[in-house]
Amino acid sequence: MDWTALPPLAALRAFAAFADAGAVQPAGAALNVSHAAISQQIRNLEAHLGLTLLDRSGRRMVLTPEGQRLADALLDGLGGVARVCDELTGRDADRPLTVSATPSFASSWLMPRLADFRAANPAISLMIDPTAEVKPIEPGGIDVALRYGSGEWPGLEAELLVQSPIAVVAATSLVGMRDFDDLNDLRAFHWLQELGTNEATEWFARLGVGRNRAMGISSLPGNLMIEAARQGQGIAITARVFVEEDVAAGRLRVLFEDVRKKGYFIVTRPGVQRPPLRRFVAWLRQQGKAQGMAAG
Repeated sequence: MDWTALPPLAALRAFAAFADAGAVQPAGAALNVSHAAISQQIRNLEAHLGLTLLDRSGRRMVLTPEGQRLADALLDGLGGVARVCDELTGRDADRPLTVSATPSFASSWLMPRLADFRAANPAISLMIDPTAEVKPIEPGGIDVALRYGSGEWPGLEAELLVQSPIAVVAATSLVGMRDFDDLNDLRAFHWLQELGTNEATEWFARLGVGRNRAMGISSLPGNLMIEAARQGQGIAITARVFVEEDVAAGRLRVLFEDVRKKGYFIVTRPGVQRPPLRRFVAWLRQQGKAQGMAAG
C-alpha cells in the first residue's frame, strides 16, 4: 500500500462522520468540532482527490456517486477498526457473547450444560443463535460458532469439541428389528432432516442411492426432528452424539453410520479473544473433555 497517497486522516474522518450522520451539524457534534470545521475538511478532501464528493445544489447536501463509494469504504473500514479496538481494550465487555449453533446442538448438547457456565460466570451475558445457517464470524457479531464438519473453514480457527459420526436412526416402531444390509431398503420410508440442511438428500447422493420421492422428506428444527424420529414419523440423519441416550434406551436404532466427518468444532476468528470469549471457549474445552472421558 502506498501510504503517502492516502488523504489526510482528519479529512477522511470528517467525511465519514458526515456520511454517517447525514449532515454537517450532527457530524461536528459527533467529533466535538464545529460544523464549519467539518465543511472545511470535506472541501480539503475533495481538493486532495480532485473529486466532488457532495452535491450542494439542493437545500440539503447529499453524497455524489463517488462520495457514496468512498463513504461505504470508510464506514466499513473504520467501523471494523472501532470494533476491534473495543474488543482489545475491553470497552465491549458488556456486549453479549454471541454463540451460533444448530438447533439440535443447542438443545441437545449446549443447553443441558449451560447452567454450569452461568454459575461460574454470572456476569457474562449470552446470546444463543440457534440456526443451521453458516453465519459469518466477525467483529461485533458472532463471537463463536459450534459447527459440524471436518474442521476446514478458511480464514477461521477450528478446534474439535465433540467427536461424533453422522448416524441414520429410526424408532423400532417404524423399522422393527430387522437388519438393513441394502441401503435401497431405506427408500421405502419417510425421511427427516434438520431445517436449513440437505443432509438426507446429500447422503443418498453420496452413496449412489436414488431417493424415493414418493415418500418425501420433512425438514424440521433439530430438536423437533429427533422427537419426530422417536415417535416413528420417519428416518432421521443426525450427529450420533444427540441420540446416544435414545439408542441406549432402545427408543432409536442406529441403521448406518458415516464416520468421514469428525464432529462438532469450536470455530472462532484468529487473533486476540475478548475475555468473555476466552472464558467460554475454556469452558467448552472442559465440557468436551469431560464427555470424551465419559464416553471412553
